[in-house]
Amino acid sequence: MLLGRPCGRCHPGRCVFILVIALLCDAAGLVVLLLGIFATLNYWDFLVYTGALILALSLLFWIAWYSFNIEVPLEKLDL
Repeated sequence: MLLGRPCGRCHPGRCVFILVIALLCDAAGLVVLLLGIFATLNYWDFLVYTGALILALSLLFWIAWYSFNIEVPLEKLDL
């Protein structure tokens, strides 16, 4: 189950914009990191460190996306 929904169909949640940013950061970070590892460039270390930083930034977006999609029933809230 994903966020209380059946497994039959996947729903991206309420914060689709943050999900798209997280996926784009993952893709860009991975491309830059692999380019720094496998390309024969003089500035390979800059690409490796930049790719790792972009991947770390995407982790913050993943945590935000997950946190904003947590649903708590009104009965469990002490209002």
